[in-house]
Amino acid sequence: MSEAVASRTASNRTTLVACLALVVAMVGAAYAAVPLYRLFCQLTGFGGTTQVASTAPASALAQMISVRFDSNVAPGLNWSFKAETQVTKLKIGETATIFYKITNHSSEPVTAQATYNVQPDLAGSYFNKLQCFCFTDLTLKPGETLDVPVVFFVDPALASDKDISTLDTITLSYTFFPSKSRKTPVAELTEPPKPQL
Repeated sequence: MSEAVASRTASNRTTLVACLALVVAMVGAAYAAVPLYRLFCQLTGFGGTTQVASTAPASALAQMISVRFDSNVAPGLNWSFKAETQVTKLKIGETATIFYKITNHSSEPVTAQATYNVQPDLAGSYFNKLQCFCFTDLTLKPGETLDVPVVFFVDPALASDKDISTLDTITLSYTFFPSKSRKTPVAELTEPPKPQL
């Protein structure tokens, strides 16, 4: 085998390995994109993504804020979905619990999942949920009604953010979509919320 042919063969192998590595990296990036984007949104509040907290603030501010609850159901999902109250007013840093009533109006069991966002977007990084039904598959039997809680607070740090320190209303919006899986982890959602201090 001549030196030129050997060099070309080595070059072709290098190109093949580089192309395979690129394909593997692209497939890996495609699988990692959704979890990485979700993590980015959770860390930054980007796009109105709320935060998840394990404990409530030690104290609340005197500053009040209203939280409006928007409930939506995707077309084709025969459910009704509504918050017990459309608006609540609370102190920034105060923990609140709101219940949503969900009813399956179809003649068969249906599994669905809720997504959420907060408006204005900048408020997402200050809206903290201690308990929520979002991103959890819920299966309701025909005609079944379920009450599910959301336990939340608005972080007192909002009052120090010069861009939204005078904000007086936040909207928490949920939309239920039919689910692709059939898991039913409902038990922990219907238990009364534990007080968080």
